[in-house]
Amino acid sequence: MTQVLIVDRDAEYMKKILEPKFPEVTIHAVGREEEIGDLIEDAEVLMAIRISDEQVKRAKKLKWIQCMITGVDYIVNLPSLKKDVLLTSGRGIHGPQVSEMAFLLMLALNRRLQENIRNQDRRVWERWPGKLLWHKSVGILGVGVIGKEIARKCKAFGMTVYGITRRKRRIENVDHSYGPEGLLEVMGVVDYFINVVPSTPETKNMIGEQEFSVMKPTAYFINIGRGDTVDEEALINALENKKIAGAGLDVFATEPLPNDSPLWGMENVIITPHVAGMSDIYANQILPIFEENLRRFLRGERMDLVNFVER
Repeated sequence: MTQVLIVDRDAEYMKKILEPKFPEVTIHAVGREEEIGDLIEDAEVLMAIRISDEQVKRAKKLKWIQCMITGVDYIVNLPSLKKDVLLTSGRGIHGPQVSEMAFLLMLALNRRLQENIRNQDRRVWERWPGKLLWHKSVGILGVGVIGKEIARKCKAFGMTVYGITRRKRRIENVDHSYGPEGLLEVMGVVDYFINVVPSTPETKNMIGEQEFSVMKPTAYFINIGRGDTVDEEALINALENKKIAGAGLDVFATEPLPNDSPLWGMENVIITPHVAGMSDIYANQILPIFEENLRRFLRGERMDLVNFVER
């Protein structure tokens, strides 16, 4: 029987859903990598958010990894990952939660939520007018599944949407569409700039000193993509020198964010610990992809897996 190993906090729940549908498969479920033990040695299929190179090295029978998130950089660069091991991603499921995080960060910055929370702790009653998203402009770098959902929500809030993609094209809910060459132009005019791009050799540090220098001093920067797509020193400089109004950051160049990072102490910065893609129903979001891929895998249709990653 095909041996499947699921490593996730919801692994037992997913096992209960999958077992009646795949009686010809043996499914093992563990909550953390530390609990894997010898199960990895017989696993032909592995589903996890990430896995260590040490475990991959022990997985002599491994044929396919279903990564549970969009970014496969945590897995694809493992030295012990053999070329013949298939890799698929969770691309396409994160639109709801990541777009909601973008709005949480924009609204929290607009309404000075952190100051309200500090005042609540001190029992201080202080009022001020909040900024509106209504009639403001937003730039979205990376208008894929997530970016499109952000754009849809932005239009519902009465915003003007600028989108930057690999090639200029018409996109629903995007008022002004640009290719990569339009990055500086867009960053120079919008009130909010949301970075959604993944980590690739082409996107590394693509937002740096020059890009921040053209932003309006009243503009906010939101990063819910990948930390290494932004020159963090340039961002810190822009924040310290009030070149931009503030930032909402869910991802960072080094994670966890080091204790000595200046970002921690900035009053115009909101930090969340890379949780934008998480949700309370994540298992139910990823299972349809895994179920379809497992069916195709068992039928031998291994080059037709959903979200197949070329490497």
